[in-house]
Amino acid sequence: MDFGELEEDTMGMTITTGSCTLKKDDSNLVGISIGGGAPYCPCLYIVQIFDNTPAYHEASLAAGDEIVGINNKSVKGKTKVEVAKMIQQEKDQVIINYNKLHADPKQGKSLDIILKKIKHRMVENMSSSTADALGLSRAILCNDSLLKKMDELERTSELYSNLIEHTRQLLKSIFELSATHKAFGDLFASIGAREQHPNASEAFFKFGQSHRQIDKFAHQLMKTIKPMISDLNTYLTKAIPDTKLTIQKYADVKFEYLSYCLKVKEMDDEEYSFASLQEPLYRVETGNYEYRLILRCRQLARKKFAKCRQDVLVKLELLDQKHVQDIVFQLHRFITAMSKYHTDCYESMKSIVNIFPIEVDLPANILDFCKTNKETKSGYEFHDEVKSDTESEDDEEFNKFKSNNLLQETIDDKLIDISTD
Repeated sequence: MDFGELEEDTMGMTITTGSCTLKKDDSNLVGISIGGGAPYCPCLYIVQIFDNTPAYHEASLAAGDEIVGINNKSVKGKTKVEVAKMIQQEKDQVIINYNKLHADPKQGKSLDIILKKIKHRMVENMSSSTADALGLSRAILCNDSLLKKMDELERTSELYSNLIEHTRQLLKSIFELSATHKAFGDLFASIGAREQHPNASEAFFKFGQSHRQIDKFAHQLMKTIKPMISDLNTYLTKAIPDTKLTIQKYADVKFEYLSYCLKVKEMDDEEYSFASLQEPLYRVETGNYEYRLILRCRQLARKKFAKCRQDVLVKLELLDQKHVQDIVFQLHRFITAMSKYHTDCYESMKSIVNIFPIEVDLPANILDFCKTNKETKSGYEFHDEVKSDTESEDDEEFNKFKSNNLLQETIDDKLIDISTD
C-alpha cells in the first residue's frame, strides 16, 4: 500500500523528535511493545511500557510515541516484527529514535469512555458469568477485593457507633446513680447531725459519708470514661470517612483505567476485523493517532490507578493497626476504670459494716423534735408566745398526748435496734 496517498491526521496533536539509549536487561529486552507498521499503518509506535524495565526507568518513551529509527537507521516501511528483531540483534544497549506525541488526556476522555466507566461501576458486584454476558469479562479488575473493604468499614463503623452509644448510656446511668448516692449521703448526714445519741449520730454520719464517697468515685469514673467516647468518635467521624473517601477515589480511577483498556481492545478488534477483510481503515492509514491517544491515556490512567491503589493499601493497613490498638486500649481503660470503681465502692462500704446495729432513743427523739422552729432544744420547755385559738388547741392536744402516752415511758427508755439483715 502506498502510504503517501493519505496525509497523517494528527487530530490537533503535536510531535517533537528525540532519541534515547536503553541498556538491555539480563533477558536482552528493553521493555516495550510495538504496534503499527507495514502493511497497513505508515508508522510504528509504542503500545506499552512495561514496569521495572530499562524503558520504564529511562522514562523518555511513552505509549503512543512513534519509533522512527533504531541506532539512527530508519524503520519506515518495516513491519513491527522486523523492528523487534532489529532491537533484539543489538547487544548491551540500543538507541531508539522517536517522535514524542504531545497529547492532552482530556481529548481522549470521550463520551464513549464515560459510558464505559458507568458500565464498569454497575457491574462491580456482578458475578463473572453476568459480566461475561455483558461483554465486560475483559475487565479483570472487576470485583476488586479493596472495594469489598467498604463493607468491612461499614461493619467497623457500626461497631464503634454501638460502642459509643452504650458507653453514653452507661455514663448517664452512673450519673443518675451517683446523684442517688449523694442524696442518701446528705440525708443520713442530716439525720446524724440531729441525732442526740452519740453512737447513733456517729453511725449515721459515717453511713452518709460513705455514700458521698461513692458519689465521688462515680465522678472519677465518668472523668476516666468520657475521653474514651471522644477517642472512639474521632476514629468513627474522621479516620473511617477519610479511608472511605480514598477508596471511592481509587474506584473512580480504576473504572477509568478499565474503560481505556476496554476501548483499546475494541479498537484492536476493529483493526483485526478490517485486516481480515483486507479493507482499509482510515484512522490506521493516517497514522492511527486516535488509537495512540487512547494508548497514552491508558498509560496515564494506569499510573494514576497504581498510585491510588498504593495509597489505599497504606491507609487500610494504618486503619487496621489503629483499630486493633485503639479498641484494645479503650476496652482496657474501660474495664480498669469500672474495676477500680467497684473496688473503691466495696472498700467504702466495708469500712462501715461494724457500725451496725445502730441504737436510737426513739421516744426521746420524738419529744425532742417539734413542729415549729421556735421550740427549745432542751427538755420539754416551750417559749411563751401569743397564739391564735387554733394554735392553742393544737398545743393542748399535743401536751395531752405527751402526758398520757409518752411521759410514762421516759423512766425506762426502750432502745430500738436498727441493723442490717
